[in-house]
Amino acid sequence: MTLQELYQEIGGDYEQAAKVLRLDRLIDKHIRKLTHNGVVDELIEAGDGMDPTELFEKAHAMKGVCANLGLTAMAEAASEIAEEYRPGNSRKLSDTEVKERIGRIAEMYAGTAEGIRKYEESQ
Repeated sequence: MTLQELYQEIGGDYEQAAKVLRLDRLIDKHIRKLTHNGVVDELIEAGDGMDPTELFEKAHAMKGVCANLGLTAMAEAASEIAEEYRPGNSRKLSDTEVKERIGRIAEMYAGTAEGIRKYEESQ
């Protein structure tokens, strides 16, 4: 499986990742790290505690990682949560809605992680 095939399978934007990281070896290195860096687990944990500062920080970190890797749907979902808890912003979502969105992020991540595992096995 090539990087382009991986991105097609996981619904990512390879061209975006290439603009940011520039080299396939860097895209490869960082997409493989995604399943080990804990960014999603940290966001889920923050959602369990519903601490506004933690939710903002973890969602903002996830947004950046996913945006750099061209994982647009996850970056946008994390951005919505980050904006919900950005200092100075008024909340628009209920706690239940936030938890539902975190659940959707976890589902997206599970599919992405599975695709990455298939990619690693094919190498």
